[in-house]
Amino acid sequence: MLSTQAASSRVPFYLSLLVAFHIAIVIASNYLVQLPISLLGFHSTWGAFSFPFIFLATDLTVRLIGKSSARRVITRAMLPALVASYAVGVLFHDGRFNGFAALGDFNAFVFRIALASFAAYVLGQLLDIQVFDRIRQQSRAWWLAPAAASVFGQALDTAAFFSIAFWRSADPFMAAHWVEIAVVDYVIKLAVSLLLFVPAYGVALAAIVRTMRQSSAPTVAA
Repeated sequence: MLSTQAASSRVPFYLSLLVAFHIAIVIASNYLVQLPISLLGFHSTWGAFSFPFIFLATDLTVRLIGKSSARRVITRAMLPALVASYAVGVLFHDGRFNGFAALGDFNAFVFRIALASFAAYVLGQLLDIQVFDRIRQQSRAWWLAPAAASVFGQALDTAAFFSIAFWRSADPFMAAHWVEIAVVDYVIKLAVSLLLFVPAYGVALAAIVRTMRQSSAPTVAA
């Protein structure tokens, strides 16, 4: 009983860590999405490799402490992430440091990316939580819920972000190639999630559950 109370008392601390982690990944992804790369002749961005981390953290949150707690993480992270993403995007626009004076001028292009990230983050994460929780309750296969949640959550996230950020964009390259980039970006994120983060989810979940059981054993014995 005491160990359960102790674990519950640490939930706010864990949620705060998750909020900080979400904000950091959103900021990094908003910066990396400005850096295009070419894979097998297709256009994409470095942001495709960073954002799946959020889905891993969200799925573990839902599994361990419930979807209401996961929704609280998103609620607390979304506005700070929007502000921080804009500031970092302005300071490091085009992949170089532009000096703090750049914050004095409103950058509509960067703000549009930050706003698109805000909308995509909220929509994608909420769908991920709903799909993950529903399938987790209906299936005993540990991998099915995170895999399905990634398929649907990242599809909505990618479609929302690229359409809001780059449809008729002031950037000629992104305006011309955003659909292609979005498709390639989604394929990369999905491949990274299914091949790397779904197995990582299983390993992390097993390690966390094992640690929780070991920490509660002395109390039960006592």
